[in-house]
Amino acid sequence: MVSSLHLYWGLLALVGVERLLELWLSNRNAAWAFARGGVETGQGHYRFMTVFHTAFLVACAVEPWALARPFVAPWGFVALGGALAAQALRYWAITTLGPRWNTRVIVLPEAEPVTQGPYRFVRHPNYVAVVLELAALPLVHGAFVTAALFSVGNALLLSVRIREEERALGQAYARAFKEKPRFVPGR
Repeated sequence: MVSSLHLYWGLLALVGVERLLELWLSNRNAAWAFARGGVETGQGHYRFMTVFHTAFLVACAVEPWALARPFVAPWGFVALGGALAAQALRYWAITTLGPRWNTRVIVLPEAEPVTQGPYRFVRHPNYVAVVLELAALPLVHGAFVTAALFSVGNALLLSVRIREEERALGQAYARAFKEKPRFVPGR
């Protein structure tokens, strides 16, 4: 018999496959950027970031099983909706950036900042998606410890990542986004 935990593990497996496809796309786009003179910064935190996100998926799978977390229908479905919304926002950001999107900090010299799509509303829509996903995905099956710990860890990681990324993007980016909030539209 298929349990809610098995279905949840299936969802996590799909997210894992999705991450592998994103890494493939990221590597392809990084090669495209380097071929056009792209400059990479922030390599110091990148390895930690990849380990962190892998550990997140593992923790999502282990906590509900090890601590016998039940699936609570109303909250689990709300969390699933949040996780799906995070995926939609992530892919809106990815398609808006096109070949300029990757998981590393690679900047094309003299390239104008992208201000279309979700970037009309916030500076970092992809990071908004990550924040939402790290909170929502574990809660689909009651893994609230994973949601809390990885949300705090992600906040620390993003404080380093965003500072590095905004520094690398330079003055043109700062001018284009000076009136836009980092995460929450309308603030």
